[in-house]
Amino acid sequence: MTTATDTISGHHAPRLFHPLSGSNLATLVDVLSSNGPLPFRHWPQAAIAVAATLARWPFYTAEKLRFARMRARTEAMPAPVFIVGHWRSGTTHLYNVLSRDPQWGYVPPLATGMPWDLLGIVTALRPLLEQALPAHRFIDNVPVTPESPQEDEIALANMLPLSFYHGIYFPSRLQAHFNRGVFFDGCSAAEVEAWKRTFVYFLEKVALQQGGKRLLIKNPVYTGRIAMLRAIWPDAKFVHIHRNPYQVFESSKNFYEKLFQELALQDYGAAPVEQLILDAYPRLMDRMIGDSAALPADAFIEIRYETFEADPLGETARIYDTLGIEGYDEARPAFESYLDSVRSYRKNSYRYSEAAARSVESRWKPFLDRWGYKSPGATAG
Repeated sequence: MTTATDTISGHHAPRLFHPLSGSNLATLVDVLSSNGPLPFRHWPQAAIAVAATLARWPFYTAEKLRFARMRARTEAMPAPVFIVGHWRSGTTHLYNVLSRDPQWGYVPPLATGMPWDLLGIVTALRPLLEQALPAHRFIDNVPVTPESPQEDEIALANMLPLSFYHGIYFPSRLQAHFNRGVFFDGCSAAEVEAWKRTFVYFLEKVALQQGGKRLLIKNPVYTGRIAMLRAIWPDAKFVHIHRNPYQVFESSKNFYEKLFQELALQDYGAAPVEQLILDAYPRLMDRMIGDSAALPADAFIEIRYETFEADPLGETARIYDTLGIEGYDEARPAFESYLDSVRSYRKNSYRYSEAAARSVESRWKPFLDRWGYKSPGATAG
């Protein structure tokens, strides 16, 4: 099987099983037909995705009907706790730490790849499917295991055409997919309602698969959706983590480059990545600040990545105390064990050019001032 490290004619070789192989037929047909032609070298991926989706159709259709009956017999899921923050702000590290508390349910890797099949095929074939998991995330060196908590965006991209990940898959329409998938720009009321229904459906299914536990959910997209999520679950709580914006900018560029290499089904050389990042950050932060302003004191907490990195146990205790969550003392040994296991982890490192520093200072100054961040040391460039 072709791997992510093979090369063909100087190109990064496509992985044969694209995430869209876990989609439903309506979503797959929509995204393949509305995003322009695919280069010939990506035809096998598309063909495999179509074949996998057709083969799974009877099973995920039956699962949808079965889950409707199960949901009618179960209590409403507890309001989730959401981890939010711009991409590359430390949301994953925070998620990995907090999820060690056994009171939390979360999105497991197989639910991300096969959201329609979570209670059927995934359960039946779990040992085989787990062998196909990547050793690490595409964008950094964070390990992936069958118990690694995942964000839900790839799962939702397999359930709906409305996700910014479709801009990763089809870079010719990166900006349009990002603005629709993150900010709902140009979306009709019906499209937004369809997203809400599918989102709730997926989390309810995950909650059932996780034994009815309260869900801990991480997704940077939700940084701009706090008000919407509170409308769905009035008792939802939020942890916002922020990081030095200079580092966020550089790391976000790497985020897109790595995801394009692994997941793009079209050429991505002309994708307007830097402009997208510069535009998106203030929009997300402004929405987050506005949405969180009126929240009760026990519904929202903001933490600094650099402080969390230096004192993860102290900051975790502060999160539990501020949000009124019980169980910190009981979970502390699990937190400590996980932190010991990643003590040797090495983060990606980046150069910070003068041009990048000027762009960040020009576009993101209100947030540099708000959180007291300084340049990490620009170099000539």
